[in-house]
Amino acid sequence: MRVVSLVPSLTEAIARSAPGALVGATDWCTHPADLDVPRIGGTKNPKVDRIVALAPDLVIANEEENREPDLDALRAAGLEVLLTEVRDVPQAFGELARVVGACGVVRPRWLDEAEEAWSALPAREHRVTAVVPIWRRPWMVLGRDTFAGDVLSRLGVDHVYAGHADRYPRIPLEELRAAAPDVVVLPDEPYRFTPDDGPEAFPGLPCALVSGRHLTWYGPSLAEAPRALDEALRAALR
Repeated sequence: MRVVSLVPSLTEAIARSAPGALVGATDWCTHPADLDVPRIGGTKNPKVDRIVALAPDLVIANEEENREPDLDALRAAGLEVLLTEVRDVPQAFGELARVVGACGVVRPRWLDEAEEAWSALPAREHRVTAVVPIWRRPWMVLGRDTFAGDVLSRLGVDHVYAGHADRYPRIPLEELRAAAPDVVVLPDEPYRFTPDDGPEAFPGLPCALVSGRHLTWYGPSLAEAPRALDEALRAALR
C-alpha cells in the first residue's frame, strides 16, 4: 500500500502499524520524529497536485481536520479517500482499527494497549470543572461534542462549555474568568500555550499545562494519555 495521511495523529498510527506504507504526510505530522516522507502542505491547505503525483493507493483524512473541497478534488483525480470521524474515545478506537485495516496490516499491539489503558480507568467520584482554551487572540475553547472533551470527561473533568451550541466557541476572556472553573487546561496545540503564555490571563486560577498530543491526538499516544493528563491535572490542583 502507498498511503498519504492528512491527519497528524493518524500519520503516527500508520507509521507504527504499517512501516513503509506512508509516501506523504502534512507539514504538521511531527510523529514519529524520524518520519522521512514528502510533505504535502498543511491539513487545511494540502497541495492536491503534489498528492496526486505521489500516486497513493489511499489518502487518509478526517472530517474535522481536513476541508471537503480538498477531499473532493482528490476524489475527482481518481484517488481513494478514507474519511474518519472521531468525536469520543470509543469512536477513536473504532476508526483507528479501520485505518490500520485499510492499510493492509493486522491489528497492532499498541491499539490493544491503548484500549486497555482507557478501560482500566477508575471511577471518578470527585469531579472538577474546567475551561479549556485552544486559541487566544481571539480566545476559543472546547465546546460541545469534541474528542478532547470526552477525554477529559473520562478523567473526571467537566468542561464548562460542553453544552455550548458551537464545538469551538469564541468566548471573551472576561467571561472565561467569570466562569470560575476549578482548573484551566492549557494544551500546547493548536495554540502553543506555555508557562509564560496563557496562565497569566487567569490570575488566581490553577492552570494545567498539558500535551496537545495527549489531549487531542487519537493514535499510539492514547496508551499513555490517561497517566500523562492525570498527572498534569493533579499537579495543578494540589
